[in-house]
Parts: sequence; C-alpha cells; structure tokens
Amino acid sequence: MELHADFSKRVVVHSETVAWKSSPMPGVDRRMLDRIGGEVARATTIVRYAPQSKFSAHTHTGGEEFIVLDGVFQDEHGDFPAGTYVRNPPTSSHTPGSDEGCTIFVKLWQFDMDDRTQFRKSMADEVDTPVNGVATALLHSDNRETVTYSQLDAGATLANSDSGGIELLVIDGEITEGGETLGKGAWLRLPDAVPLSAVAGSSGAKVWMKTGHLMHATPPAV
Repeated sequence: MELHADFSKRVVVHSETVAWKSSPMPGVDRRMLDRIGGEVARATTIVRYAPQSKFSAHTHTGGEEFIVLDGVFQDEHGDFPAGTYVRNPPTSSHTPGSDEGCTIFVKLWQFDMDDRTQFRKSMADEVDTPVNGVATALLHSDNRETVTYSQLDAGATLANSDSGGIELLVIDGEITEGGETLGKGAWLRLPDAVPLSAVAGSSGAKVWMKTGHLMHATPPAV
C-alpha cells in the first residue's frame, strides 16, 4: 500500500475529518496519514484504543515514535498520559493497550537502524522560555532529524527552513500555513527546500514538528 508516498509534494490531512478504519486488533482503529507497505510499513498514523483494548506483544524492528494525544497509553513499561512523547528504538518490544482508552500519533520504521536510545518525555515539561510568542521544547535531535514541540501565543509565527523536509501535527488550536487553516489534528508535510511559516490563530496553538527526516525515507526492510 502507498499513501502520500511522494515526498516531493506538500501534503495536508485534516485528520479529524478522516473516517476511522479497523486495525487487525479488535478495539484498535486507525487514521492513516502516510504509508509505504502493508501491515509492516513505513507509516504515520493516528491510532485510537478503545477502553480495555490491547495490541498483541510485538518487537519494533524498525522503531516506533509516538505522542499520546488523549487518555492514557499503557504497556509493561508504565502509564503514558496525554502530552507524553515516546521513542522505542529498533529491537525494542512491548504489549500496548489502554484501560481507559487513548489516542496516539505514531510513526513506524523511521529510525536509524543503529539507534538504541529509548526514552519518554512530558513535552510541556521540556518547554523553554518563549521567544516572540513561541515556546519550544527540543524533544530529540541526531544527524538524521530534529523533533520539537512548540506552544504558540495567538498571532505568533512558527518559522523553519531546515533542509530535508518538514512535518508537523497540530495538537491543539490552529495555525495558518500556505493560505490554509490547519486546526486540531491537522497534519502537514513539506518537501525538502520548502520553508515553513505558520501563524497561530486567536486561541494560539500547540504543534509537534520533525525536520530533516524525509531524505532518509525508505520502505521497511521486511
């Protein structure tokens, strides 16, 4: 399966308007944002766990990165409330689920295959002092990518010109980019050499962003 697999094009998905589709596990539904591959895929997805649902135990051969958007995500490593950013590198394993239900934004098969650093962070706890109405947390950085979380005041501008592509998810509030309004749940991907200039709406915005990574985009090694 290929979905938004041309990384040379700007893509916007207003995920809140996308119908949920069932996964192979009962009680776990998905909104696919981009994908290269079948059930084993380089994928960016919003996943919803119904209360008391679980996914079967599995190893992340290509790594997994996710944000908890609402509820509490759980596995044998602990409880992960809304606002938590998690990186589970290649070779890590777990049995994910949620007693109360949750929604996560998750990226699969997008790691350096030699990465073995596993961690979790509360994104809000990492935020630095605001500059021109934008308070940013550096969540992760290596020679392939930079991952940040930003809180924007009303009317503030989030700008970025990193090479290698830009991707963001609006976690809350709204931004305007390229003449288009992106509300909660909107996902934007800009190709290499296209800069970002996004202005927060009247209620501000909370935005997760990754840059530099699209030049490394490859199908999973199955």
